[in-house]
Amino acid sequence: MPERAAPRAWSEDLAGRSPPQGAVPDSASAVSSPSDPAAAGDDAGASTAPAPGGEGDPLSPHRDARLGSTDKELKAGAAAAGSSPTALGTPWQRELRVEVMDPGSVGSISRRFQSPRFRPSTPVVIRGPLVAGWGRGLLGLVFPAGGARSQLPRPCRVLVLLNPRGGKGKALQLFRSHVQPLLAQADISFTLMLTERRNHARELVQVEELGRWDALVVMSGDGLMHEVVNGLMERPDWETAIRKPLCSLPAGSGNALAASLNHYAGYEQVTNEDLLTNCTLLLCRRLLAPMNLLSLQTASGLRLFSVLSLAWGFIADVDLESEKFRRLGEMRFTLGTFLRLAALRVYQGTLAYLPAERVVSQVPAPPSVERQDQQGPTDAHLVPLEEPVPPHWTVVPEQDFVLVLALLHSHLGSEMFAAPMGRCAAGTMHLFYVRAGVSRAMLLRLFLAMEKGRHMDYDCPYLVYVPVVAFRLEPKDGKGVFAVDGELMVSEAVQGQVHPDYIWMAGGCMEPPPSQKPQQGAPPGEPL
Repeated sequence: MPERAAPRAWSEDLAGRSPPQGAVPDSASAVSSPSDPAAAGDDAGASTAPAPGGEGDPLSPHRDARLGSTDKELKAGAAAAGSSPTALGTPWQRELRVEVMDPGSVGSISRRFQSPRFRPSTPVVIRGPLVAGWGRGLLGLVFPAGGARSQLPRPCRVLVLLNPRGGKGKALQLFRSHVQPLLAQADISFTLMLTERRNHARELVQVEELGRWDALVVMSGDGLMHEVVNGLMERPDWETAIRKPLCSLPAGSGNALAASLNHYAGYEQVTNEDLLTNCTLLLCRRLLAPMNLLSLQTASGLRLFSVLSLAWGFIADVDLESEKFRRLGEMRFTLGTFLRLAALRVYQGTLAYLPAERVVSQVPAPPSVERQDQQGPTDAHLVPLEEPVPPHWTVVPEQDFVLVLALLHSHLGSEMFAAPMGRCAAGTMHLFYVRAGVSRAMLLRLFLAMEKGRHMDYDCPYLVYVPVVAFRLEPKDGKGVFAVDGELMVSEAVQGQVHPDYIWMAGGCMEPPPSQKPQQGAPPGEPL
């Protein structure tokens, strides 16, 4: 069991206020110091620099024009009663146990606060998000107590894992101002845990008592969700642990998973606080949707799981080399793209894949004994890396590439609509690669057009797209780097297979037509 860190941060009330000056922390080690970037930079900043619209008031005047009709009725009803649903001391007030806890201190810090909670006499009907562009979204959804098995219950209790250093370092402030008030209105209580280092969330979910929570909410970039999913898959009870519903709230510099969920729900492409609001409302609606999971095997024997993508070459270089510009938010990727274009590289390797169209007619070979002993789902389409790929696979004849990208979802960033061809069918993923020989000018046009998903309109002969269920990539001489969900991985031979509908995410997803769904197996079961 990993060693747990001592408590660090303060417990806070639901209005997002820090404890009064001079108050005694829960333990000596809980005292924040100016040298602690999370405490001095995020906690202090959150209490002194509220987001526009006022902390704890998502329905502020400048947002009224963007409210759906039912949202306005809820607000009007609260005003008629003489108070706001998000103000302390309202007639709907009730005691709610909300724990704001430090990483490594599970169950050690909890306090009771008087919390506002909107409690109308009839079920709440949420008809649209608070931002523009909701017209194609899921309308008129009603979630009574208990709900269906594909919905979160009401009331609902979630564990929020938040990286206070992610993106521009404002995640905690954004949680207080944009997320917390909506959770209170939606009858969702929460425990907030702040991560302190790389792989901290991974360690926490490995030992967490998951039965305490209806869902795990991850507020950061895509890397933190990667940690959480891999931590769940490393548990002894991984088969049930991975069925715990997940929710992605964007607060990092790369928010591709959240942008994809926003797209699947039918919302227009938005960024920053609008994207965060949309994703929070998807959680408040409680609807769950199954998502694909990518299993990866490397030549060194490592097995890991991806919720978003594996990139090699240009995209991976931009992702990792722009890390130094993290405080710029998603602008870091634009800057990194221009810098890498100035010194464009060619990467040598061998790429092979199993096209989705060949899966129906090909029955996977039974897995070898050693692969059956491996924890996690069986990669029935893969053979050991030291063996050649099966004959029904496609081997790309070229060996000089600018980039290779295996993508599970529609977006590669909140403003990078990489896969406009639609949501992946269950058990498939998007595979893109760009062959060497493409000009810098064409590559730049492709990346600029990707914001609106128009890069495929260029019919660039160097850009190839194919839907696949499995792939193998073998770099030569270890050149280039891999980025898995935005996280660095050593350059070595790697192969992967998609497992259909393997995790459950909070989101109102539009299912693809049945004709586009070549199922390879059943999901692990209903969400827990």
